[in-house]
Amino acid sequence: MDIDALRSANPDHWMRAAAIRALTLDAVAAAKSGHSGMPMGMADVATVLYEKHLKFDASAPHWPDRDRFILSAGHGSMLIYSLLYLTGDAQITLDEIKNFRQWGARTAGHPENFLADAIESTTGPLGQGISMSVGFAIAEEAMRARFGAKLVDHHTYVIAGDGCLMEGVSQEAITLAGRQQLSRLVVFWDNNSITIDGQVDLADRTDQVKRFEAAGWHVQEIDGHNPEEIDAAITAAKKSKQPSMIACKTHIALGHAAQDTSKGHGALTDADQMAEAKAAYGWTTGPFEVPEDVKAQWEAIGKRGAEARDAWEARLEGMSAGKQAEFARTLAGTAPKKLSATIKALKKQVSESAPSVATRKSSEMVLEVLNPILPETIGGSADLTGSNNTLTKDLGTFDETNRKGRYIYYGIREHGMAAAMNGMALHGGIRPYGGTFFCFTDYARPAMRLAALMKVPTVFVMTHDSIGLGEDGPTHQPVEHLAICRATPNTLVFRPADTVETAEAWELAVTQDGTPSVLALSRQNLPTVRTEHKTKNLTAQGAYVLADATGKRQALLMATGSEVSVAMAARDILEAEGIGTRVVSMPCWELFEEQDEAYRKRVLPGGPVRVAVEAGVRLGWDRWLFGERGKREKSGFVGMHGFGSSAPAETLYEKFGITAEATAQKVRDLLMGNWQETRR
Repeated sequence: MDIDALRSANPDHWMRAAAIRALTLDAVAAAKSGHSGMPMGMADVATVLYEKHLKFDASAPHWPDRDRFILSAGHGSMLIYSLLYLTGDAQITLDEIKNFRQWGARTAGHPENFLADAIESTTGPLGQGISMSVGFAIAEEAMRARFGAKLVDHHTYVIAGDGCLMEGVSQEAITLAGRQQLSRLVVFWDNNSITIDGQVDLADRTDQVKRFEAAGWHVQEIDGHNPEEIDAAITAAKKSKQPSMIACKTHIALGHAAQDTSKGHGALTDADQMAEAKAAYGWTTGPFEVPEDVKAQWEAIGKRGAEARDAWEARLEGMSAGKQAEFARTLAGTAPKKLSATIKALKKQVSESAPSVATRKSSEMVLEVLNPILPETIGGSADLTGSNNTLTKDLGTFDETNRKGRYIYYGIREHGMAAAMNGMALHGGIRPYGGTFFCFTDYARPAMRLAALMKVPTVFVMTHDSIGLGEDGPTHQPVEHLAICRATPNTLVFRPADTVETAEAWELAVTQDGTPSVLALSRQNLPTVRTEHKTKNLTAQGAYVLADATGKRQALLMATGSEVSVAMAARDILEAEGIGTRVVSMPCWELFEEQDEAYRKRVLPGGPVRVAVEAGVRLGWDRWLFGERGKREKSGFVGMHGFGSSAPAETLYEKFGITAEATAQKVRDLLMGNWQETRR
């Protein structure tokens, strides 16, 4: 690569791009860790994008009609930090650049959306950024269809590397975007042929151009260091009716001794080699110093969008007061005032009629009343619509012919669906929910974890939540999945016992502003256990007394979901024997943990023997079984100790001992002092 030729061909562009490269070298060297090569290789593409195409105003990072830029190759985080500092972002200062990867800095090792307003999404796990970008593009289309192009008219740009495209989730995202013809989505592929282990062809021989073309994308191949080619390609991409992939042939760690090698992927900290690279760039200032004229050019780029933002704000002010208010409400994620009354009315009707239905059906019943008053919801399913019960009447199908449709057929793409939903939530203005079988949270798990980390209120509707799904057998019967979801920080896991609790769970899920929700729902019919109407949302407390002992309280049964009715039936047996028994429904452990200690002790007092009933593994239950007293011998667990089997649900519950009689016997054994049998 002839660096001198690049410098002389377009000297002003070269110095602007060199600022990114120099800052990257300095920050990584100071941190003694990081990834230098990608920002150095993609600096030209990023410079042209920001200078000539990206619609943004550095002084207003939350401007709703800005273009979105997502760095899917998040390990190259110094690219976005350099861009933000250079364009005048108030949060990414030079001190932040100097403290790259240090405690308390906004400039974390990978971009974190909660550390700086201008970072659209947390990236780093490869493939997640490009997959979330599909959700960003869907949200833009849906919002434009609802509010009009005068308010919503922007693009989503992504930089993805070879690693992003190798991760399986990228295939789900690419094919979904192609099917949906998301023409506002533009992906730059950093085609540098290098991964950590060496040349890409050590592990992969995919023709990425043909791959994207086969998925229905508009594809171009360019020199990723030629600003004229980059500019022309972006211009052409914006005119396409398809999503666009621009294959940018680049040199990782351009101008450095490690250029075009796997060493160039990581931290380049050798002082002599850094000095040689900077000399090749014509960069003569000291560490972290950007020439005043170059910084001024970049700051002018950061201010370029102010005029477009002013014009947009004028258009917004020209709208009716009602439309302005609805636009603001939708972007803020605030629930309409009708929500509480709507949920209360449904709860009252259900308590009185006491239907026996699966909670997946209960969820559909709730969505039937929620979706009409929440126009921002977009639902979907990973090819299990009829099983997940996520489609309600009048939603319409979202596709290239109907951007007002509010239901997406995701196909068998659990991971891609979860990531796309995260992108919608991050974009703003959309309340996404999507369904699959609970067992397949295994496929969606990385995106579910990122939802929690990014603090976005994505709703994951997970049906067929236990051995109760029956004949499909142990491959489809989740036993450990509740424990995994509950172990994830900043996640609300709801396992409702009936339609009333399901309604309460949905009310909580769609009013979250920084926490994702998992709804674990049954396949089998469940009786209504909340037959006395309460206007208060009891699920919001996480756990509550469903039925108390009629005499002296000797036993305390705790249960969730389908096993609450098992606990209630066990209580009937025990009460008939003169054993006073309290039943506590625990639909959301996380919310119960948030209650004050006095409430938790009122619900789970010391003294009675404790038995937990749940058709999953025991992991996590010991906190509630032992309580503050920590006496193991006074507690027992009725649930799963291994995988399930293929048989009708009723048979499985009997064979695995998750029955009212088995629960009652566990209590009897505890009261009689038969500790040995309960120590499993």
